[in-house]
Amino acid sequence: MFKKLKEKKQQLGEEYSTKDITVYVVLRFLVILVLIRQIFTANWNNVFLCVLTLILFSVPTFINKKLDIELPNALETIVLLFIFAAEILGEINEFYITFKYWDTILHTINGFLCAAIGFSLIDILNRKEVFHAKMSPVFVAVVAFCFSMTVGVMWEFCEFGMDMIFKKDMQKDSIVQTISTVNLEPNKKNKAIVVDHIQKVMIECLDEEGKIEHIVIDGGYLDIGIIDTMNDLIVNFIGAIVFSFIGFQYIKNKEDYKFAEKFIPIMKRRKQNG
Repeated sequence: MFKKLKEKKQQLGEEYSTKDITVYVVLRFLVILVLIRQIFTANWNNVFLCVLTLILFSVPTFINKKLDIELPNALETIVLLFIFAAEILGEINEFYITFKYWDTILHTINGFLCAAIGFSLIDILNRKEVFHAKMSPVFVAVVAFCFSMTVGVMWEFCEFGMDMIFKKDMQKDSIVQTISTVNLEPNKKNKAIVVDHIQKVMIECLDEEGKIEHIVIDGGYLDIGIIDTMNDLIVNFIGAIVFSFIGFQYIKNKEDYKFAEKFIPIMKRRKQNG
């Protein structure tokens, strides 16, 4: 089976190691196992996530075949692992809740990878005659950074929309002990009132029958998503900065930063001509 897959990959002009093929096969096998389990438990939301994961797994191959862009083996492997970690481990197996920094780690990696993709887009466009221009390393690094941050912001828009429309809580809420708000200012002035050392919050709401229901939150006040959103953007910023610096140095001195090529997609024609 590995041999056939390897031959198929090599037909696309790539050289895949047994390790790459193993990741390729094992991840899909695990997703299919999870898919079968979710079907038996009639968890259709997770079934959708499994199907979505399998579709996303096919994106690198689509890019390779249809867009004539080659993803380095290391980048493709990381992308597949990222998708698996986010959808299967994070959502279905609840790693986002079980492991405190799971979401933070993934957003940092996302910032790094998206900067690499933004970096490569400039290089790819610059090789087309209609776009061709001499671009400075600083400009390319800034564009790569901006591309990564734009993707990060758009994803936060998506999370916010899912929370507001479908009540999904993709922006995980946080328990805080201190809040600062002008809404508690008795004279309705623009002056923040600080409430510190919050121990417990009681929510009074109506149930489905219209009766008053009390929900108690122990340990502090329930922040609705803003801390999670800002943490995600900050670590995305860090990941983007790291690769933008690496990309800048790579343009200046390719020999010392040759490892950057493991994360930068390239046009196949460039590889054939180079």
